[in-house]
Amino acid sequence: MAKPSTDRQGSVHDEPVVVLDSVTKTYRIGAVEVRAVRGVSLAIAPQRFTMLIGPSGSGKTTLLNLIGCIDASTTGTVRIAGQNVAELSDNALSDFRARRVGFIFQGFSLIPVLTAYENVEYPLLLMGVPAQKRREATLEMLEAVGLKDQYRQRPNELSGGQKQRVAIARALVKRPDIVLADEPTANLDSETGASVIQLMRRMQTESRTTFIFASHDSHLISHADDTFTIRDVCIVDEEHAA
Repeated sequence: MAKPSTDRQGSVHDEPVVVLDSVTKTYRIGAVEVRAVRGVSLAIAPQRFTMLIGPSGSGKTTLLNLIGCIDASTTGTVRIAGQNVAELSDNALSDFRARRVGFIFQGFSLIPVLTAYENVEYPLLLMGVPAQKRREATLEMLEAVGLKDQYRQRPNELSGGQKQRVAIARALVKRPDIVLADEPTANLDSETGASVIQLMRRMQTESRTTFIFASHDSHLISHADDTFTIRDVCIVDEEHAA
């Protein structure tokens, strides 16, 4: 388990934002059972840059899906922001995920017919946020990621780095407890990837949100506060920065 950590202002966080206790995940493919996660226990401190690293097929994406309430564990307990997610009904779980978890995807996953502004606004629309508050929050986030002047452009009119900036803004606009990112720099060249990493670090510090990544990118991994190494679908090592 991760120990309580100290943030950049020096305050101590005693309560992890993510706790997995003896979690397994098994998928059935025909008559065959495939174990994607085996007996994982970990605690992730809030307001940190946390990495899940390991070879392909090690279970990183499955862990992100469990933390993001996209998938349910077969056994064990998953707690997000103090909530045992297994206790929630399907509707309550969807609402919890919509409000408390943000996602940044490798392929950006922007809605192609919507502008940058509309893509960032969309989560707030789903949450029923009033129009004026949606507008204020959306414009503030677009400015924060450096895309205030591109707000009318659609994804096909944006570069890869700009698309990922829109995705970051969309993930953060609802002020979630955690943001999950699966290989967020994989489709970017090294220079653009470096600028996106700097942006995510700045946004993580400013928004005081926990970022949890699955990545092979050594540059991104070098920025980690905490690192969990996964091999053969279980945690084999933890490293925590001061």
